[in-house]
Amino acid sequence: MGEQPVPESGTYEIDPAASSVNFRMRTVFGLFPVRGSFRITRGRIDVAGPVERSTVDVRIGADTFESGVARRDEHVRSADYLDVATHPEFVFRGDGVEVGSDGTVMTGELTVLGVIRPADVTVESVTVEGRSLTVVASAVVDRYAFGVTAAKGMTGRRLTVRLDVRATR
Repeated sequence: MGEQPVPESGTYEIDPAASSVNFRMRTVFGLFPVRGSFRITRGRIDVAGPVERSTVDVRIGADTFESGVARRDEHVRSADYLDVATHPEFVFRGDGVEVGSDGTVMTGELTVLGVIRPADVTVESVTVEGRSLTVVASAVVDRYAFGVTAAKGMTGRRLTVRLDVRATR
């Protein structure tokens, strides 16, 4: 992928136990940082030749939201925010890779609360080790775009998400 090593073509199954989705955002009028995580429940990366035709399908458990504060975590999982009882997972479907002078981007769609919006994931690094690959990537998610608008002003609008994904062919 650009300057990145290109893994062998094929389907790579994501290892949820070896992968992580971490986020950071600001809360209380932007004064305090909040960090937390979600867990990938399953997914795959289909590396194509050419690499620009590669695709990704990743499922993230909405109920795996953790910020280190149990009361806040329960509230965020409730119908006020993520409504995990009705919408148990987020889905990212990447439908292509754009390699440019500014870097490598996986383009696609993110589904949250049943709302589908375009989403770009910036690929920061790809490490290839035999039949395995590790991808480090990031994205900025605007929660308002998905209808998650509770606590405007008290809770940040945008989450910066970092993905560390390990997958094996």
